[in-house]
This record gives sequence, structure tokens and C-alpha cells, in this order.
Amino acid sequence: MGSQSHRAERPGIVTKAKVAGRPPRHHGAAAAEDDLLVPGLPARKAAARLLAAVIDAKTPLDGLTDHEHGHPQFRALDMRDRALVRAILVTALRFRVTIGKLIARRLERPLPGNAHSLSHLLHVGAAQILFLDIPDSAAVDLAVTHAKSDPRTARFAGLVNGLLRGIARAKDHQLPKMLAATGDAPDWFIERLTAAYGDEKAHAILAAHRTEAPVDFSVKSEAGGWAEKLGGIVLPTGTVRVEKLAANVADLPGYSDGEWWVQDAAASLPARLLGDVAGQRVADLCAAPGGKTAQLIVAGADVTAVDTSKNRLARLATNLDRLGLKAEIVQADIAQYQPAELFDAVLLDAPCSSTGTVRRHPDVPWTKSAEDIVKLAALQRRLLDKAIELVKPGGRIVFSNCSLDPEEGEALVEALLRESSLVEHDPVLPEEIAGIAPFVTASGALRTTPADLDLGRPGISGLDGFFAARFRRL
Repeated sequence: MGSQSHRAERPGIVTKAKVAGRPPRHHGAAAAEDDLLVPGLPARKAAARLLAAVIDAKTPLDGLTDHEHGHPQFRALDMRDRALVRAILVTALRFRVTIGKLIARRLERPLPGNAHSLSHLLHVGAAQILFLDIPDSAAVDLAVTHAKSDPRTARFAGLVNGLLRGIARAKDHQLPKMLAATGDAPDWFIERLTAAYGDEKAHAILAAHRTEAPVDFSVKSEAGGWAEKLGGIVLPTGTVRVEKLAANVADLPGYSDGEWWVQDAAASLPARLLGDVAGQRVADLCAAPGGKTAQLIVAGADVTAVDTSKNRLARLATNLDRLGLKAEIVQADIAQYQPAELFDAVLLDAPCSSTGTVRRHPDVPWTKSAEDIVKLAALQRRLLDKAIELVKPGGRIVFSNCSLDPEEGEALVEALLRESSLVEHDPVLPEEIAGIAPFVTASGALRTTPADLDLGRPGISGLDGFFAARFRRL
């Protein structure tokens, strides 16, 4: 955490009497030029703008911070400031409830319902003070300057100053208590998590969401050797895990030679559930960005990678090219896809709510809803019915997704087996893949959560939340 500010300021509640500030002198292009004269201000403004896009417009964070196609205000920054903006946003979202409660307790009355810009500005400032290695005085001063530069928040500059300085002074005492009292997720998310897993497991999952996820690598061979070169460990399932990268992924040994690809350990399991695919024609549906496609090719399958997105397939092709692997790549609406002949096996890693990836994508609980889960589960069922039609009699189908919600997993599979005469359940056995026994359910499905795989400390433990089930075509 940053050092606390030493400016004289009375502690206590921020009231209307402390609200002050003058309107900015310039607007538009002139104001933008003025911003450049204050180091760090464009980054804070971009962070608040993008936080608004996530919270108010439900826009996924990854798209906003894409280096080629992201938000213009983000792309206007240099790489160092982009990294700072990303760090602020991930932190502000990961601890959104805690930050919001610490802000609220310093207000005499709630912020006006339409004060979205002020709220996002305060969250950006508080995230830096509470969780990032940025001096408190710098975070406060930049937040005040930001407030003064925006006509929507200029009259609240004094409130911003007093509130953030109060948070800085009290953080060592108040932050631990607030962290213990909140789940740092919206109510709908916590309610569904608790209903599915019970209080204890749900609490453990929410705790895991507060920690940065490690980086996992699927390697073509010699996992032990690559673990040593990359500074990591080999997990029981064979994945190489690194707690924190010492360099950019593209600068790591083995990248340019195509010896490995980044893929969460849980995400690497569904493809392996197809068993020995050497010499088989296998369809990977919803294939991009290609991690599972690569697994299947390395295992000896003749792979057809199918996805609806031209851009995502371009990324898949680039990834396979780096790895020196080849597949038939098909852009198609999977619901309408008609191959010349049926496949020996099909893997469907279906579009989902992505609630199993909150450690990596803390925007997910804030951009999704319970209604989205219902809609996505219906889509998954339609795609699974189609996937079954693409397999020869006797062939295997693996259905998977990165959702923690049973409506997209266990409940969907129960309904399929009850209603479909085209498949039978092909239960996953605990002994068929090294290390998967703890994740095999009583019904023979695969279920992982961020609270699983305890390796002694949070930064190296856990898995993405994944569900997978296997069927045999009749």
C-alpha cells in the first residue's frame, strides 16, 4: 500500500460544507492538452471512463483494454500507463463492494443517484490508496485535479479531497474489518454461489476471487524441464504453473519456438476427456482462441476447428502457426454447420457466463446477471443438441464451459439425459487422468472451482471454475 498523506485534515464525515471547487478553465481539445501537463492524469481519467463502461454499460473489460481495438482513451496512453489503468480497473472491480462501503461510511448522505462520474472517480482513487503501491498523496491529488477538470464533478472537488484523505488515514484500521464483512460481489452472484455450493465453499470461492490468478502453461513435452525454465511447478494434472511472470509472455523461453501455450489447468481437462484421439477426426466447436484445438492436434487428432467469429479464428490461426500446428479452420454458425461427414468425436466448449474466471476477469459479476445465465444455458443446450448430431454412432461428445453455475452445467446435463434418446452418459472416472480425482463428481462429471487445488498459499493455488460432462452417441 502507498504511504499515507501527511497534509493536515480533520478526520470524520464528509459533509456538504466540505464540498468546494471551481469549474475548469478549458474544455474539449484545450482541456485534453492541459491533462498532458499533469503526469498521471490521463491514466486516471481513462480508468474512470472505462470503469463507467463496465459498470454502467456492462462492457467487458478485456475488450476495453485491448491494445489494438480497445477504447480510444486507453489506446491513447503509452504502454506503462495502459498497465497502470489495467491494474487500477482490476483492483477497483475485484474489491468493488469493500471500496464502496468505505466510501459510503465517510459520507453524511449517499451520493446522488445520477452522480455516476463522481462515484467512478472515487472508486479509482480509493482503489489506489487501499490496494496499489501508489503514494496516497499522489492518488488524492490526481483525483482532486480530475474532479476539477470535469464539469460534472468540479463542484465536488472538496468532497473528493476530504473523503479520500479520510480513507487513507483510516485504512489500516478499517480495511481489514471491511474485507472480513463483505464478499466483494453483487448480491445476485453471492446468492447463486451459496445456493449451489453452500456457505463454506461459497465463502472460499469468493476469497479466492480476491487474489490474482497464477499463469498456467500447457506444454508439448517435458513438463518438468519447462517448469524449471519458466520458474514454476508441475501440477498433478501435468500443467506447468507460474505464480508471477518475470517477463511478458512473448519474451519467455519457448514462446517463439512454440513449445507451450497459456491455458488454465482446468481448461486443459475437457479435451483430455475424449481419451485417445490419435488418428480420429475430431471437431472442436467454439474453438477460438485455440488452446483445446492445440491439445487435440498434439494428441494426434485430425482436428476441424469451428467458430462463428472471423476475428477469433484469425487469432486461432496465429496461435496455431506459432505452435507449428495445423487444423482445418471453419467459420460457421455452429447451429447451421453441416460437415461432409460425421466426426469420430466432438468437443463443445460452449459460450457461457464465464463466472468460473472471475479471478482473471473481475468484471464478470458486474457485467452479467442471473437472467444472462438463463439465456446462456438455453443457448448451450441448443449447441449441445447440434454437437450430438455431428458425431458418428459410438463416438464421444464432451460438453464443457467455464461457469460455476449449475444451471449451465449439472442441471443442463440432467435435462439432456432425461429428454434425449441420441446419447447416453459416459461417466468420467477418477483414475483416467492423473490428478483429476478430486474434481470428479458423484454423477461422473468434472467440476472445478477457484477454491480447489490448495497448494499452501493463495497465489499459487486454485483453478478456473469449469464444468465438463461426457456422452456417447447411440
